[in-house]
Amino acid sequence: MDTILIVDDNHAICQALGLMLELNDYRVLTCHSPEDALGLLATQDVDLVIQDMNFTRDTTSGEEGKQLFYALRERQGDLPIILMTAWTQLETAVELVKAGAADYMGKPWDDAKVLNSITNLIALYKLSRANHRLERVNHQRQVAIADADLCGIVFGSGAMQRCIDLALQLARSDVSVLITGPNGAGKDKLADILHANSPLKNKPFIKVNVGALPMDLLEAELFGAEAGAFTGATKARIGRFEAADGGTLFLDEIGNLPLSGQVKLLRVLQTGEFERLGSHKTQKVKVRVISATNADLAQDIAEGRFREDLFYRLNVIELALSPLNQRTDDILPLVQHFIGSEFSLSKPALQALLHHRWPGNVRELENACKRAVLLAQSHVLTEADFGLAPVVSVVRATSHISAASEPRRFDQRQSDPQPVYVPSSIPANATFSDDSACNLATSTNEVIEVSREDIEAALKQHHGVIARVAKALGLSRQALYRRMDKFGLDKS
Repeated sequence: MDTILIVDDNHAICQALGLMLELNDYRVLTCHSPEDALGLLATQDVDLVIQDMNFTRDTTSGEEGKQLFYALRERQGDLPIILMTAWTQLETAVELVKAGAADYMGKPWDDAKVLNSITNLIALYKLSRANHRLERVNHQRQVAIADADLCGIVFGSGAMQRCIDLALQLARSDVSVLITGPNGAGKDKLADILHANSPLKNKPFIKVNVGALPMDLLEAELFGAEAGAFTGATKARIGRFEAADGGTLFLDEIGNLPLSGQVKLLRVLQTGEFERLGSHKTQKVKVRVISATNADLAQDIAEGRFREDLFYRLNVIELALSPLNQRTDDILPLVQHFIGSEFSLSKPALQALLHHRWPGNVRELENACKRAVLLAQSHVLTEADFGLAPVVSVVRATSHISAASEPRRFDQRQSDPQPVYVPSSIPANATFSDDSACNLATSTNEVIEVSREDIEAALKQHHGVIARVAKALGLSRQALYRRMDKFGLDKS
């Protein structure tokens, strides 16, 4: 409930205003002198002040009100203040409004006007305070990032910002972190950030791609092997856990670890103990484990491919990384980073980059940028340089219109985009989600070409219902009427 402070030496005024405000669900505080008002403000949270301009009998100069106003403004600079007086002076009103007074009203007041002003002022006050809080949070975030080692990561999206913020927070602890996300999205970069900003940053940081290890060498790679433990083992070798002792071990593609390896991994995570292959001597290490996977481990657990107890050991906290097509604000900063300052983008190239689904994520984008730089015929890169199809600006409607007809969209299984309805005049800074190109086209009606036969077929199919015909053709009703006029078709 919003709180309003009424400051007036007239008790009847305080009672009348207070009753009106309480009936409109406001909490009301009243006092009768500037001194009491300042004391109350020091102990109570107030959302708005309504103050009189004169507090001494037979005084009409407004000087007391001015002094109170400036004192309130000094203590809480953004607090909305409504000045109310029976002796309105234009010069004083102008002065105080310029100094930040929210409103200046005469007595007797209009209830509706007062309530409307209060509603608007409190809404603006809350919005202003929320903005200030957000600015403080952003400033603190920028300070934290400025002091952090981001390991060269490039981003521009809020989603990536939040992920990095969480990674920096987790870096200070020694808990196990599971990084999830699709291949090529940047999971290894997050692992780098976790280690580089941790107390273990000067200790070993060992990376191992579990999915790339041969099944018969998996145990030897992770835990080491004695000489003669297997064919070709001519000397003892240490494993990745032993090499990472005192530091961090990054297990990438942990979802590909076979069940036999999961049992041994669970033991070392629980106790820090293991034996080299071919040895009975138990060794002990202290290692922080960061793991990553593109698999749905919950589904793997349900299907018996991954141990649930191991999952909870690895997943003390999860860092979930979104695919690149869900953080399109990262695309242009990444492109600029990959192509360098020597090259720029044509407008069609910009549209194609933002519109492509990037199933290979950042890795695919980096490869496309390398291709563009190598094949470029000028310093302005085109969509062809990136190996992308141009975004189609106009698609002619067919004569076989049905209610189910829709513009074709990207097939998530394909890397090349399918033609979609997109207007040719897209702003240079436009970004698109999966459906935005289709929506943008249907709201920009003039880019869709339809023939007389298209309209006649649609009218017949939808029994002349204009709303359905327009929807089937991808037009607004006004655009459909214009075309019917053009072709001389009956609109009745």
